[in-house]
Amino acid sequence: MDLVVIRSARANDLPRAEALLRDAQLPLDGFREHLADAMVAEQDSEIVGCVALEVYGEAALLRSLVVSPAERGRDLGRRLTSEALRLAKDRGSRDVYLLTETADRFFPRFGFSRLDRSQAPAALLASVEFQSACPKSAIFMHTRLS
Repeated sequence: MDLVVIRSARANDLPRAEALLRDAQLPLDGFREHLADAMVAEQDSEIVGCVALEVYGEAALLRSLVVSPAERGRDLGRRLTSEALRLAKDRGSRDVYLLTETADRFFPRFGFSRLDRSQAPAALLASVEFQSACPKSAIFMHTRLS
């Protein structure tokens, strides 16, 4: 595998990151607005993965974790998630939440456990992810940063 670098997202990364999200059938709503708190995985000048945060003070919503099909199974999802959690901590968040329809078995390795959606902080409940982007059937998860 060629070297994959994880770095902060830039405006010119947006089209490829959105294409990855679209191909994986993940929501685009709100992603552009949170690009400042997004990270991309770059390999040979190509964006092969991304993840973003929506930061609401001490709470953050981890969203838009995606890895290109050709790069799956190579530990990139773990690396992106670890970097997103580090970024959340750097931004002052103590708690990180997420919604998922397909990755509820992936996130417990980072300390995430399921919660009832009614336990979400008010700022998250008002987010695009909760209001319209993610279906009501999405699993709500949480971890506390140490």
